[in-house]
Amino acid sequence: MTEAFPFLDPLNALPGIRAGWIERITDLPLALDRDEALQALQPYHTAAIHHFAGASATWVRAEQVHGTMVARIPGAVTSLAPDGLPVVPLADGLITCESGIVLAIYVADCGPIWLADQKTGAIGLVHSGRKGTEGNILASALRQMEIHFGTAACDVIVVLGPCIRPPDYEVDFAAQIAQQAIEAGVSNFTDCGQNTATNLQRHYSYRREMGKTGRMMALLMKTLPE
Repeated sequence: MTEAFPFLDPLNALPGIRAGWIERITDLPLALDRDEALQALQPYHTAAIHHFAGASATWVRAEQVHGTMVARIPGAVTSLAPDGLPVVPLADGLITCESGIVLAIYVADCGPIWLADQKTGAIGLVHSGRKGTEGNILASALRQMEIHFGTAACDVIVVLGPCIRPPDYEVDFAAQIAQQAIEAGVSNFTDCGQNTATNLQRHYSYRREMGKTGRMMALLMKTLPE
């Protein structure tokens, strides 16, 4: 479930950085509302995270309210989500410069964006759909990385994962994210180009499945020194 994905190669090539992606669990029917789907996915995703980072790994996810708040980990307050796991309330992005913490977000048409600073080692993971892109959450994440870790946008590798795209969606927010990366000063941007609405064998799509579906999961961490 967390096998290598070529679009994550720019991140996984960095020393001490590990990026992961959990696609659709094909043998698990999930014509369910979000909270029910996440509860059903929980054991699969937990097992995948343990495979990704070890059974004792600490992991944190954002609540994801389609906003632009980016929270620094550790230090952010958490609360229990309906599926019983802790989330950072109101956040749609997470950043850290500490090793051994897995950042996680769920998506099912919105865009997962991975960020890794080649100089400082700071990392970030954000959820950018139509509303998050309108608010430019990518710029918010880069700004918070600059404030907390001294990150310069020109040093950050940015990767956009699978998301819904035209003609299956009326707004090309993937193109907007690419433009926002350029405007922010990012010089290393990769868009995987995959449309979640066109391949339901690999992806969950909120739009194609009328809201009754599961979620993919994006993962990012700094590995512990050996």
